[in-house]
Amino acid sequence: MGTEKVLVAMSGGVDSSVAAKLLTDAGYDCVGCMMKLYDNEDAGIPKGHTCCSLDDAEDARSVARRLGFPFYVFNLKDKFAACVIDRFVDAYEHGVTPNPCIDCNRCLKFGALLERALLLGYDYLATGHYARVKLDEASGKYRLLRGRDRSKDQSYVLYQLTQHQLAHLLLPVGEFDKPTIRGSAREA
Repeated sequence: MGTEKVLVAMSGGVDSSVAAKLLTDAGYDCVGCMMKLYDNEDAGIPKGHTCCSLDDAEDARSVARRLGFPFYVFNLKDKFAACVIDRFVDAYEHGVTPNPCIDCNRCLKFGALLERALLLGYDYLATGHYARVKLDEASGKYRLLRGRDRSKDQSYVLYQLTQHQLAHLLLPVGEFDKPTIRGSAREA
């Protein structure tokens, strides 16, 4: 059996960068990626106040280069507009409180991005979420568990994941607390 291939969703931040390092150190064949969700290069928003910006992509690309693997940006603007923005506006107009992050995770990160990863021959998609996935041997089902660091747990934003999605998901930072992850980033 060859080395397992992982598409690492990288935001340019510490958590996804350390996730990539942990997987590389563990012997996985990694490739980094980011989703381009909208045109925001000239939005005038200060760095750190939005996701998926050009600066974020360059930060992620720099980490991938240092770790020795390629980095790609996938254009998912149309899907983001239809699955997240349009749903947000419709919910808001109908007096419902929308949650765009849940829709983005469901439709894009663990929908379109995972589909693309599998289509391109990757075994797994990995993210920097503070949660864990474990196979329950008795039932043969994957379980989504809280991250070890309860103060950073993000399992609640992943509640919609299916068995298929959980089977192809790696969450390496979920085993650690935030200070350990920051320390690992400093060492690297």
